Amino acid sequence: MAKPLIVNVLELLRRPGSTKDVDAAVSSADIEFGDDRITDKPVRVNVHLESLTDGVSVTGSVHAAWHGECRRCLVPMNRDIEVAVTEMYQVVVQDPDAHAIELDQINLLPMVRENVLLALPLAPLCVESCAGLCPSCGVNRNDTPCACEEPPADNRWDALDSLKSRLSDSPEG
Repeated sequence: MAKPLIVNVLELLRRPGSTKDVDAAVSSADIEFGDDRITDKPVRVNVHLESLTDGVSVTGSVHAAWHGECRRCLVPMNRDIEVAVTEMYQVVVQDPDAHAIELDQINLLPMVRENVLLALPLAPLCVESCAGLCPSCGVNRNDTPCACEEPPADNRWDALDSLKSRLSDSPEG
């Protein structure tokens, strides 16, 4: 069985300016992300390859699904992610950011893996305005208003605040 993310570019290399489109759905297990947040849904790769005089330009998008918890309220989340990709492949790698073309083939797998993993949020939020959990009683403040009293203000900074206000009131300040 042919691997869907290994693309033969022999014809592209022979004719600069020629193009090729790749549209594939690949099992996330085949990509071997090494990250439990990526779901078992297929990863969709839609890229456009264009032959240039110094290599092959790859542009397009990758779609994947991930799951996790909101960092504030710990509610489980399932989301889709779309990543725009732009990479350069060269037979003789001259650009430090370029990937190698080996045996007239481009392996898109490392590009897909790297771009999806870098696009995953480090601290995801269910919604931007998530109120989180109450630190006292643990209720999800997005669902239920909390009856707990606000903790007393931290007075350790009062001396510095008064000094700051005196300095800003002075004519030299």
